[in-house]
Amino acid sequence: MPDTRRIALVGAGRMGSALAEGWLRGKRGLDPARLLVVAPSLSDPGQALVSKHGLKRVEALGPRMAKEVGLVVLAFKPQHFEKAAPALAEVLPEDCAIVSILAGTGIRHMQEVFGDRPIIRAMPNTPTSIGKGITVAIANEAGEARKAEAERLLKVGGPVEWIEDERLMGAVTAVSGSGPAYVFLLAEALAGAGVGEGLPRPLAEKLARETIIGAAALMEKTGQDPQTLRRAVTSPGGTTQAAIDVMMAGGGLPEMMRRAINAAERQSRKLGSGTGR
Repeated sequence: MPDTRRIALVGAGRMGSALAEGWLRGKRGLDPARLLVVAPSLSDPGQALVSKHGLKRVEALGPRMAKEVGLVVLAFKPQHFEKAAPALAEVLPEDCAIVSILAGTGIRHMQEVFGDRPIIRAMPNTPTSIGKGITVAIANEAGEARKAEAERLLKVGGPVEWIEDERLMGAVTAVSGSGPAYVFLLAEALAGAGVGEGLPRPLAEKLARETIIGAAALMEKTGQDPQTLRRAVTSPGGTTQAAIDVMMAGGGLPEMMRRAINAAERQSRKLGSGTGR
């Protein structure tokens, strides 16, 4: 039987607010009366969320209101965990599920604070805000019903993939969590190169942006892997081949990306070393 108790969104920054907008969207969306925003202060996205849907917001979760909560979504900055989490653990019902999108905060450490409560750790990315993201999640012994409930909330931002080895979360963070920034950098560099060849900047930026959007849409529509699509557009001896040869020289782009992902993965583990034990 689905849990119909309240959902508490603790922290309402960009990502938490984006997820909540998805929960509330449409006729079959979450009843706004079931969503409680817990935040001592509100960012612009959080304020817009509360005002638009008439949500109840409290600065902290007290014992009386906590009894009504069946699931909590932790969406504040990871460095606030040590202060915020113990206070929540004191007042939440023993069967309350915890869904965390805090980078670097591991399940083991969350269990030290929240005990035997069901815990789901998730890593969404920024395209989640427009329903085009992807989320990777892992759970403790939460049970299938709780995992399904968490997936229903997370998939408003896009597909949800589950893993069983939490050590992979560093690589997930490096690839999909940070990945949108790599694409934005590619667009920036592509436009800059166009300007260097004489294109007006507005045109170069539009060409770079629309080319990346179109290429991504082509991958999605055809379902073909990137290597196949790349080869299809790369004629031997043509202009694309000339550019690809430069990008692949001496290991080129693939090797640079490998080193970049490795650096991001190591930094993820470093950031989580105090809380992701």
